[in-house]
Amino acid sequence: MATIQIPDALLVKNYIAGDENALAVLINRHQSKIYGFIYSKMADRDVADDVFQDTFIKVIKTLKSNSYNEEGKFLPWVMRISHNLIVDHYRKNKKMPMLRETEEFSIFSILTDTSMNAEGRIITEVIEKDLQKIIKQLPDDQREVLTMRIYQDLSFNEIAELTGVSINTALGRMRYALMNLRKLIEKNQIILTN
Repeated sequence: MATIQIPDALLVKNYIAGDENALAVLINRHQSKIYGFIYSKMADRDVADDVFQDTFIKVIKTLKSNSYNEEGKFLPWVMRISHNLIVDHYRKNKKMPMLRETEEFSIFSILTDTSMNAEGRIITEVIEKDLQKIIKQLPDDQREVLTMRIYQDLSFNEIAELTGVSINTALGRMRYALMNLRKLIEKNQIILTN
């Protein structure tokens, strides 16, 4: 006897309406995938546990404040939240060695400014906007796979599962998306380096 699985979108709706159990079902359904993603990016299990917990705190706050608007794409949305929290963690914990200046050693010999200047930031923003415009010109199925792979960092197995197609179809869509992107970049004479 097959059990009917309640769609994520309905569980989200039920949770927002006050059904606390709906969130427990969502967490149980996706925790191994989300935790696996977080743990693959972190070296420390304790830190991964913290990021996982922070992810769901953010999910709960967003859902409770009625700010959720992902049109039923719950898992990619949560993955994006966890990805952003991982990036924040690494930014906050950037390690800088303690060095003292002596006659033999000058701090200026190792200090470099790798941050982008204003011109570099503007050029990068223009490139990103141009790229977004081109991506919007792709067919829906290709754009969806490209976005999930590049911007949400999902594996092709995850993409296939989330889009309801075979892994070969997901790979094919990505291949065609990249081919079409190249053609559109050439056609629009966009330079993707600054």
